[in-house]
Amino acid sequence: MAAEPSITPKIFLFLLSLLAFGAFFAPVFAPLPSGPSLSSSSRSSRHKKVNARQFGIADDMFWKDGKPVQIIGGDLHYFRILPEYWEDRLLRAKAFGLNTIQTYVPWNLHEPSRGELDFEGIADIVSFLKLCQKLDLLVMLRAGPYICAEWDLGGFPPWLLAVEPALRLRSSDSAFLDLVERWWGVLLPLIAPLLYGNGGPIIMVQIENEFGSYGNDKVYLHHLVTLARGHLGDAVILYTTDGGSREALEKGTIRGDAVFSAVDFTTGDDPWPIFKLQKEFNAPGKSPPLSAEFYTGWLTHWGEEIAKTDADFTAAALEKILSRNGSAVLYMAHGGTNFGFYSGANTGANEYDYKPDLTSYDYDAPIKESGDVDNAKFKALHSVIKKYHAASLPSVPSDNEKTGYGRIRLQKSSILFDTLNIKGASHVAQSESPISMESAGQMFGLMLYVSEYRASNNGSILSIPEVHDRAQVFISCPSKVDAQRPTYIGTIERWSNKPLGLPYTGCHSNTSLFVLVENMGRVNYGQFMFDRKGILSSVYLSGKALHGWKMFSVPFSNLNGKQKVNPIFQLAYSEIITSSAHKELKHSFDNSQKEPAFYAGYFTVDETSQLKDTYISFRGWGKGIASVNDFNIGRYWPSFGPQCNLYVPAPVLRHGQNVVVILELESPNPELVVTSVHQSDFTCSSSSSKVHQL
Repeated sequence: MAAEPSITPKIFLFLLSLLAFGAFFAPVFAPLPSGPSLSSSSRSSRHKKVNARQFGIADDMFWKDGKPVQIIGGDLHYFRILPEYWEDRLLRAKAFGLNTIQTYVPWNLHEPSRGELDFEGIADIVSFLKLCQKLDLLVMLRAGPYICAEWDLGGFPPWLLAVEPALRLRSSDSAFLDLVERWWGVLLPLIAPLLYGNGGPIIMVQIENEFGSYGNDKVYLHHLVTLARGHLGDAVILYTTDGGSREALEKGTIRGDAVFSAVDFTTGDDPWPIFKLQKEFNAPGKSPPLSAEFYTGWLTHWGEEIAKTDADFTAAALEKILSRNGSAVLYMAHGGTNFGFYSGANTGANEYDYKPDLTSYDYDAPIKESGDVDNAKFKALHSVIKKYHAASLPSVPSDNEKTGYGRIRLQKSSILFDTLNIKGASHVAQSESPISMESAGQMFGLMLYVSEYRASNNGSILSIPEVHDRAQVFISCPSKVDAQRPTYIGTIERWSNKPLGLPYTGCHSNTSLFVLVENMGRVNYGQFMFDRKGILSSVYLSGKALHGWKMFSVPFSNLNGKQKVNPIFQLAYSEIITSSAHKELKHSFDNSQKEPAFYAGYFTVDETSQLKDTYISFRGWGKGIASVNDFNIGRYWPSFGPQCNLYVPAPVLRHGQNVVVILELESPNPELVVTSVHQSDFTCSSSSSKVHQL
């Protein structure tokens, strides 16, 4: 597709001269602050009207309604915060001194299944944006389609990975662009009325995200610009964000007036040489210095020590920008939580060097995961920010009260393999070779792969060259009279992927092989983003490929809560809820066997006024998934660390009984107890110390 032409400085000056004679014109950027009021879009002629609200760029400054403005913003993502807490977190950001909120829009949250759109609850982006407007906060909207954000698949819906022939994500692949057009054809008209020129809070809209660190497909970028202009008009500022190197800016930006090029860089770097470089990629007078991601902290992967950055060091770095009238957006102002299965992952030198993200997205941000502001980083940054406000800031709210509801005794309510024993269930896929989770229609959670083999007297060696991400292996002998449930043999992990020895079972018939594969989060950044889940290769037994597979989906509800739950999980969950509510369970189980199983318990909140934020500690447990009152609070893995506790916001809780259900994949706490406590904890054992150094 032809690239959208940029406007040269001579043409731009000519068009400005036409304005002096009253000619109607809607430039790519908003007009100079001293110019006449214009409609927001020449493409929206049916809505033409004089509008005094203008946000634009001129003289290397941002201008709002004819006055220069310094952007002091922060990332705060609506999809990482329960809607009941949106206003609380925004008020804290405003008291912090922010005048702008930056947020991504994750496509996968809003279209979890192809053609199934969701803009309700935590996905109600319109309500969030209107709340920003109500609180007099401007918005920089990062519309994607790719967002990174340490979010599953960088915000792309995983069903894109099941499309055949395979799509080339983040490219000018026509099949991919057709789907982007359809998605933006829904999203952008939804937000258009909320643009600043239309009376809303949105001052800028980002296309893509750090594309210069990924590719060099200008046709793709120009196509996104054309799509955005078609829906949003010519007046809104479109922007890109790229790392502050010449290579990243060369690849990720569109020179000229069409798109404003912002930068990001490591906290502590001298910002002004980078801002000077930024000017080369913007038109003359159109390059206000903007760090679109000023890092207040950093992300943490499972198995690492929790990332921390010094408060005074971070504050001093911010002052270097603000003191010379530069603008900055703090990433993150408030991190929040990767509820459900939406946490992403990174890779190192290759796709096997896999690093999944924590459930917590605290990010060591000044506004903590639970909204706390009584901390050194908030105070240090706040003391800098308030210097650059002409008016006094609102008073800082006190921390929300948190509580611990004490020990919660759980009981083993069902074995995962028992719940899968449903003959003729529609959730079973069959194939000669294993297929990916996405191809089987299973986007999140777990999948059980089942086959059989003739056991050798000397045992067998099992190898799975491509497993994403973690496979627990079990075997059983169905012909034995005393046949028990499958016996755990070992685990094959993506990052180590060592062959596994299978013992001789003495089975007169074929031995059944069970491989339970967990999707731990799709890669969200870099060249290995095409990250399908499950078993992606043949499975070999002593060097020979094993054929004849059945795939059982084991889906849990995600944040959306609208995806179909198969009969297996419906049976397991209904049994748990029924037994927990009646304070007794129907079965007696051996808790010493290492097998994936559901555990359930409850705690009581006597008074509605006692509903407060809490954390559930999983110390002593292995690895699994937890829910409270049917809300997926995320993955836990204290045996690997560093996160010990999962955050449970008060709106999840209710007066009376609150049901806790977990799927423990490995080894339960011998006491079968989890504990509701009043604070976070990131001190569980870690097997490495790969900490990102700022």
